[in-house]
Amino acid sequence: MNQTTNTILMIRPVQFRMNEQTAVNNYFQEDLDLKNAVINAKAQEEFDAFVEKLQAVGVHVIVVSDNKELDTPDSVFPNNWVSFHENGDVALYPMFAENRRKERREDILEHIEAQGFTIENIVDYTSAEKEGIFLEGTGSLLLDRVNKKAYCALSARADEDLFIEFCEDFEYTPVIFTAYQTVEGERKPIYHTNVMMCLAETFAVICLDSIDDKKERKNVLKHLKEDGKEVIVITEDQVANFAGNMLQVRGLDNKRFLVMSQAAHDSLTTAQIKTIEKHCDILSSSLETIETCGGGSARCMMAEIFLPKNGN
Repeated sequence: MNQTTNTILMIRPVQFRMNEQTAVNNYFQEDLDLKNAVINAKAQEEFDAFVEKLQAVGVHVIVVSDNKELDTPDSVFPNNWVSFHENGDVALYPMFAENRRKERREDILEHIEAQGFTIENIVDYTSAEKEGIFLEGTGSLLLDRVNKKAYCALSARADEDLFIEFCEDFEYTPVIFTAYQTVEGERKPIYHTNVMMCLAETFAVICLDSIDDKKERKNVLKHLKEDGKEVIVITEDQVANFAGNMLQVRGLDNKRFLVMSQAAHDSLTTAQIKTIEKHCDILSSSLETIETCGGGSARCMMAEIFLPKNGN
């Protein structure tokens, strides 16, 4: 079982803008005083430069273009609707925003199969949307694939019962907590686990200050430490700069990289960078428009593919 992969799926935006349907509980989103066409063009530039950087270090990026007809402003974040697993399973997830549900496209899965990957089975949780229950993929779930643990910060987009059902289906031990951020003086749940925490092979990046309940904080730390992960603690200010929204991937010759945005990289201290670089190199790219309007960053843009290759 691997924690990292060399192959990722990324969706090139064609209608990117601030999504009014997600802004209700994604407090990282901000409106830019620009026309949508300009915002989309900037997002495309950031996307293309990011893909180029990943490919330059040997990461295999499967790029699929968004479909203009669908009008899906957040399609650049595919990790919320799908996850891929080493046994050939694909999970499809229920999405909070109605206009994000159209991001789930069968042709994307067909495209991945055409690249030589085998999909054995689709585990579909999307019917939960009818009951107003959501679990947004590896935005809500942080999977320690090696130690078979799943970390989840509960929120309007991460339902506890459905999370436990996922853990039963995929045989993960659930680690449950709530993470908060301060919005206009009030503590409100952070919408996705992956903005305050990142799990890599030998380390974890986490904002412990966002877990207000001391018992929950202690429990999360206990799990990370018993699995031998070095814990790199970030602040709530760094979370606001997307320093939690990182992903470890493999490039050429299985070299490991921790991928993040330029804003996240700039927010890290020298000591934090040194600690990360003991484990792997850092790869960063400017994602300013995508972060500002989309309220998500580098990790959200990459859906990791762990599927078996044909004939394997």
